[in-house]
Amino acid sequence: MEFRIASTWDSFPVAHEPVVVTLKPSEGGLRMQVDAPFFDDPSAPPGEPGKPFDGLWEFEVVEAFFLNDTTQQYLEVELCPHGQHLLLLLSGRRNAWKQGLNVKYEASIKGDKWSGEAFLPWNMFPPGINKFNAYAIHGSEEKRTYEALFPLPKDEAEVQQKPDFHRLEYFNDFNLKTLMGDGWNLPKSDLWTSAVNNNAD
Repeated sequence: MEFRIASTWDSFPVAHEPVVVTLKPSEGGLRMQVDAPFFDDPSAPPGEPGKPFDGLWEFEVVEAFFLNDTTQQYLEVELCPHGQHLLLLLSGRRNAWKQGLNVKYEASIKGDKWSGEAFLPWNMFPPGINKFNAYAIHGSEEKRTYEALFPLPKDEAEVQQKPDFHRLEYFNDFNLKTLMGDGWNLPKSDLWTSAVNNNAD
C-alpha cells in the first residue's frame, strides 16, 4: 500500500514533492516506510535517535493513524527524519492511555530528502481497524505547514481554524486484508485486551 500526501490539512495542494508513506507486510507486523522531502526545519529533537521522544509532533514529522471508528481506538505512529519516533495508543479522540512504546526504527537523510522505516508489531494495533489517515508536518512559527492524506474539505475549513489531526470523521476506509490477504486476521493484542479490561473495572 502506497499513500501520497499531496494536500495541506485544509485541502490545498502541497508546494513540493509529496511525502510518500508505504505499508508492507512483515513477519509479526507491518513495516511503515517514509520517503519525504527534508526541510531541516525545525532542527533535530534533543533526543537519542532510535528512541521514543515525547512531543515529537512539534518537530519535522510524518504520522500515520490506524483507527477502529466504532470503538474510537487507534494507533498513532510518528516518525522523524532524525531517527526519533513516538507511538501512542488512544481510546477515544485525543485520549492517549499509553505512549512511548519502543519500536525498531531507522532513518537517513540524503541531501534534501529523507527516508525512514519502522517495524510495527501487531500487538500495537487495536482490533477492528477500518480507517486510516496520514499526515506530515514541517516548518517553524508562521512557516509551520500541516499536510494530510485525507484532509478537511476546503468548504468546511473555517476562518482562523487550526489543524486538528484527530478529526476521526475524515479518515478513509482501510482494510488490512487488502495487504495481508483475505484469509488473514489481526492477531489478538494483549496490550489492547488489557486496556479494555482495565476500563471495564
